[in-house]
Amino acid sequence: MPMLQTRRRFLATLALAGAAGVLRAPGALAAEGPLETTRVRLVNDRSICIAPEYVADELLRAEGFTDISYVEAPGSQQVDALVQGELDFCNFLGPFIPLIDAGAPIVVLAGINIGCLELFAREGIRHIADLKGRTIGLTAAPVELLRLMAAELGLDPVKDIRWVTAADGGADPLELFAQGKIEAFLGFPPEPQELRARRVGHVILNTTTDRPWSQYFCCMLASRRDYVRKYPVATKRVLRAVLKAADLCDAEPDRVARRIVAGGFTENYDYASETLRDIPYEKWREYDPEDTMRFYALRLREAGLIKSSPQRIIADGTDWRFLNELKRELKA
Repeated sequence: MPMLQTRRRFLATLALAGAAGVLRAPGALAAEGPLETTRVRLVNDRSICIAPEYVADELLRAEGFTDISYVEAPGSQQVDALVQGELDFCNFLGPFIPLIDAGAPIVVLAGINIGCLELFAREGIRHIADLKGRTIGLTAAPVELLRLMAAELGLDPVKDIRWVTAADGGADPLELFAQGKIEAFLGFPPEPQELRARRVGHVILNTTTDRPWSQYFCCMLASRRDYVRKYPVATKRVLRAVLKAADLCDAEPDRVARRIVAGGFTENYDYASETLRDIPYEKWREYDPEDTMRFYALRLREAGLIKSSPQRIIADGTDWRFLNELKRELKA
């Protein structure tokens, strides 16, 4: 009896075929023009949620790239590396809008996946409002997002909350939380999975499931303005490879989990599989990335954290041309 080919199986087959070079489609790629560069530098920040970038390497080779590297840059350091020309693409919404507001040459190209952040707290803390006067730890998670959430509840994110980050040079914030020395911790995968495995704290916010955060992208692919202007064909091909890889994460989470562990991007297969199963990577096809930029820019401005209007942020810091073309091309 022939096996029925579901959309999930089809997308997995399609992505894997692309990874093997079967979907190279020389004629279609030639119509875009030749690659201006065969080099591309992506980020490795040890976070599981940006798995589409980690498994895009073979898809990138099918697009004609021959020099593909991953630059280690944890947390917001990746955005600094992007601005300084040490990276060509990164996938991290938190600092993008404040930096665009400050004039940084960042161009957001597409939304890749919705949130995967979880806020853990000690007993007696049930809501973000309960964090007034408390200490929150972060390692790679964007402090900008939690500051915004605090401001939404009427807290002063600078005066009412104490922040401990990995950049402070002290003890690991996750370990400080696990030891009961701080009251809350905001983490990216695999940090939430580790805390659950150790039975530490409880979740008071999950951006994958909690509104309004679950209705918008968290990870958005961005490049530098000069890269996009100088290498438009390369920009489109990188984005195509990453979007196909997102489909692969949605269709074959266990296979992707094995690949990213084997590639050294993360260590624990169970944590990786859990994360990839929980995040709805197919949302790149459904959500409008401009809505995400508008939503966060408006709230950051209302909180006094940026000065520019949402319209100015979108005009200065986004370019949806490539995404719009690829949505038509990759339409399921």
